[in-house]
Amino acid sequence: MSRTALLLMDLQAAHLARMPADYLPHAVRALGTARAAGVPVIHVALRLRRGHTDVHPRNRTFGVLPSHLFTADDPGAAIHPDVAPADGETVVHKNRVSAFAGNDLRQILAAQDVDHLVLAGIATGGIVLSTALQAADLDYRITVLSDACADPDPDLHHTLVTKVLARRGEVTTVDAWGRSLGVAV
Repeated sequence: MSRTALLLMDLQAAHLARMPADYLPHAVRALGTARAAGVPVIHVALRLRRGHTDVHPRNRTFGVLPSHLFTADDPGAAIHPDVAPADGETVVHKNRVSAFAGNDLRQILAAQDVDHLVLAGIATGGIVLSTALQAADLDYRITVLSDACADPDPDLHHTLVTKVLARRGEVTTVDAWGRSLGVAV
């Protein structure tokens, strides 16, 4: 039997600080919708090794970060308390842009017979795009919650959800997804 999981991605304090204040309530509603419908939730967060020994200086995204950021000791790397994992929810740490990078996410999804991923997180041009493209190549069904994703560049967000991600899967809103599950949050 096929199964759906919600991936809540990079909802960490440092990332959220770059987003508009009206973004977080959408992610909170996505989380509440999944929990109310019994959809498994997997929290994905960036975590690098102390001193960034796992980051090559040529990496344009991570190579320029100060070596104390997004480590286990960095308060900015904490998942925001409004979307914090509940008991029993899985947390996966990644060390690159895609949710699949440097971890056992595929194994976790396979063990739970998950074949449909619902994506929410920041940034749309980062983890959401990278994860959606990789997941599509891995034959997962994809749903992107357009209002539970955000990017520091609103025009890029709009282009990605209306033109790019819609080619790889379904793009919908948190409220529409909730209605499809018979849940109103």
